[in-house]
Amino acid sequence: MSELSAEDRKLVTLARATRARIQAAEGAAVRDADGRTYAAATVDLPSLRLTAVQAVVAMAVASGSTGVDACVLLGDAQELTEPDAAVLADFAGAAGVVVHLGDARGHVAATRTQARS
Repeated sequence: MSELSAEDRKLVTLARATRARIQAAEGAAVRDADGRTYAAATVDLPSLRLTAVQAVVAMAVASGSTGVDACVLLGDAQELTEPDAAVLADFAGAAGVVVHLGDARGHVAATRTQARS
């Protein structure tokens, strides 16, 4: 796999730190169409459950973002779940979303593009 760009390495750092801070199952970070970054972790409360991807996209939407260009998801997942793929497709930038999947330590094992819906 090719080397991650400096901007994508920043997303890895944000996702890793966010996940580790609360010892969540997953950490995610996104870069929006304007270059702003957001990071979130899994939310697992009795009354609210969100994956890290759902939480980070919700943060971007609530902040006025118009689309996401890149996403990093760190945890045990080898692939995006169907709900995570759907939320990224719903909020993808014009060229879709580049998605990097990696382990909890930040080692990226897979990269794919999620098309816009």
